[in-house]
Amino acid sequence: MRKAININSLHAALASRGWTQAELAAAVGVSPQSITNWLKGKDFPRPSALLKLATTLKLSFDRLVVVTDESRPIVAFRKRGNAKTTAAHIAKADGIGMLLKPLVPYLPEIQALRTLITSPSTDYHKLEIAVAQTRTRLGIGERAVLEYEHLISDFKSSGAILVPVLWGTKQRHENALHIRLPEEDVTFIFLNLDTRLEDFKFWMAHELAHVYTPELAGSNEGEDFADAFAGALLYPKACAELTYNEAMQQASADGIIRVLLTQAHAHIISINTVYQQIKNYAMSSGRPALDVEEKTIHAVRNSNQGPLISAALFDPMPPEPMRYIAACEHVFQSDFFAALKRMIHESGTGPSYVQQVLDTSMQDAFALHEALRH
Repeated sequence: MRKAININSLHAALASRGWTQAELAAAVGVSPQSITNWLKGKDFPRPSALLKLATTLKLSFDRLVVVTDESRPIVAFRKRGNAKTTAAHIAKADGIGMLLKPLVPYLPEIQALRTLITSPSTDYHKLEIAVAQTRTRLGIGERAVLEYEHLISDFKSSGAILVPVLWGTKQRHENALHIRLPEEDVTFIFLNLDTRLEDFKFWMAHELAHVYTPELAGSNEGEDFADAFAGALLYPKACAELTYNEAMQQASADGIIRVLLTQAHAHIISINTVYQQIKNYAMSSGRPALDVEEKTIHAVRNSNQGPLISAALFDPMPPEPMRYIAACEHVFQSDFFAALKRMIHESGTGPSYVQQVLDTSMQDAFALHEALRH
């Protein structure tokens, strides 16, 4: 069992009092760095400090302290729109995580030295530093288009296993499912291929941010950082500044939209990602906002949707099992199905395991199992 401070409860208590972390530290009688370490999970208060913290904030221990079982999976959803994560969603993802544990010994040796962002922040300037360092490490310039290949290779080098799935466009709650097994130190990322081309790269970058910040996985703070990092990585400050200057020269909202759409198509991202990054750039540099309403951007985005990733990869749909498995291995560099094949051969694992761990139909599970068995 591992104990940590509930950062959501603590932040809410500070906000209700209008306190800073430094003021809380003074009230509890510890250093501001101690508060920071508690919030980041790097340290846990001594009993006397914990008692003072609880009484100062008038929080019960149940609300102040989170107790986790390190053998349990940590899950995070990349959801559709405003869909709510329910207890049933969490329970299903937790069950998949437990099923993945027996698969881990069949995976190749996981990379031990991984890229980590040790002080994640959504502050624009700090975020741009992290993005610049990431792009330099990936070998791409500050204005270059970030390709899928760059993201895929970094998942592999960071010890994350991609699991591309065909979960449909309307029926599923998740766009992507992140399952970290802390005890085994392995992360599985289920990516739904039935998603739009212009959104898919953003979700991949979002998941990569989770891989870089494992201590934030499953938290609201982690989701906020992952969204901010993904947008900045795909369309960094150097791109936003150039596009902002060009857009400001346009005489109408239609002209601005054309400039943003051109950039969105060039970078294979949504116009909303381009718009949000320009908005962040303008705010951080104290410059006027673009003269176009956000609801107009969303309307343009909804009317300019590209093809599904699955349709681009597989024609016709649905793919035969061997074509699907080959795409997972060669396009996404995934070791998942090779490990599953070894597990089936060595342990006699049946189709029901395939059905449950991939959360697919029994018919598709039988077909995949048959393909892997031979």
